[in-house]
Amino acid sequence: MNTRVLTGITTSGTPHLGNYAGAIRPSIQASTQAGVDAFYFMADYHALIKCDDPQRIARSRLEIAATWLAAGLDAERVTFYRQSDIPEIPELCWMLTCVTPKGLMNRAHAYKAAVDQNTARDVEPDDGVNMGLFSYPVLMAADILMFNANKVPVGRDQIQHLEMARDIAQRFNHLYGQGTDFFVLPEVQVDEEVATLPGLDGRKMSKSYDNTIPLFEGGSAATRAAIMRIVTDSRQPGEPKDAEGSHLYTLFRAFSTPQQSAAFRQQLEEGLGWGDAKKALFDRIEEELAPMRERYTDLVSRPDRIEDILQAGASKARALSQPFMERLRAAVGLRAASSTTGAPVKAKSGKGKKPRFVSFRDEDGKFRFRLLTAEGDELLSSEPFDDPQAAGVAIKGLQALQLGDVAAVPGESIVTLDIAGVVVCRFEADRLEAVETALAALAEG
Repeated sequence: MNTRVLTGITTSGTPHLGNYAGAIRPSIQASTQAGVDAFYFMADYHALIKCDDPQRIARSRLEIAATWLAAGLDAERVTFYRQSDIPEIPELCWMLTCVTPKGLMNRAHAYKAAVDQNTARDVEPDDGVNMGLFSYPVLMAADILMFNANKVPVGRDQIQHLEMARDIAQRFNHLYGQGTDFFVLPEVQVDEEVATLPGLDGRKMSKSYDNTIPLFEGGSAATRAAIMRIVTDSRQPGEPKDAEGSHLYTLFRAFSTPQQSAAFRQQLEEGLGWGDAKKALFDRIEEELAPMRERYTDLVSRPDRIEDILQAGASKARALSQPFMERLRAAVGLRAASSTTGAPVKAKSGKGKKPRFVSFRDEDGKFRFRLLTAEGDELLSSEPFDDPQAAGVAIKGLQALQLGDVAAVPGESIVTLDIAGVVVCRFEADRLEAVETALAALAEG
């Protein structure tokens, strides 16, 4: 059975060396593995959230597509498309928006960070916050759920969004599934081995820090010029260098075999001058980039060719998204009038639905769970656990707990529940009765 893996690339800039080593190269390598059904898309709707320059977005779409293809992405093997070429994605986004609690979006890191910054500046909490930023996780959920991806490779800062996608999928399944789940619950994939390259100043390579090394832009001359600006210490030629503490060595290692990096390290420790070391780094990187740069230049000069490839990818994607959207439309009541029998539509009964526990993994890699009402509203969220077994034991303990003996402490707004001396969860005191009711319903089976 194939595992569907999905990755999105926001089209708001030109790829640099860090993007290549940290995302593009490992994703292309992963797409060649047996049993992997890879979906790679350019997230141009997402780019509108933080970029209002149409020319920049248009140019970025061309450059990013050319970069992936030049780096070796096999468009015949994978599904490679633009988000904006799949109209079913924004349609699904609206359906998901209509089942997503606002409270869930209030907890999104990007939104909370914006509110915190505004508070620190003593301005309105939502100053400068648009609905794109606020509901970004719902669009991300639509990207993932549209194609029922099994795994989504992300950085640690995106783990929360994957958990939100799972929550939204579960709520939709609960409301409309009637015994059949429409959406697969996606799993987060964090690759700890993926390279995070240092920039010219030693910090993470990022356009935000203006410390990047160009990938293809400006040709080999621009790459060489950037490498020559890498910050080093004051040790002279002949003096032993600290390879492990050198940004040059980290960069060299990301583009070489273990044997090559070991030889370079030895040269540094034996006194290789920084100028010669930078030349060696350029030669090593250029050996890998030069053939790709030639393909990139050819592709950028032929945008019609890129467009043909993207349209072919969109056709492959829509072969899945169109019939799936028909099912989803029918599920929510948007089926064509001709498909109904004319019989009165019975109101959906809540009978048979029960409260439930939902397990998830947080952005710190810890295991937690939530208790939801039959309608899908959150009653409580657990404390973090180091492993899923411990979280499972806590859930069983809560199900067996006699909450009739638990009461809110007068004057306290939070109820704390512990099992065998271990704090399992805390929740607002005014939810105690609802928690008791939910657990009683679960106990009845």
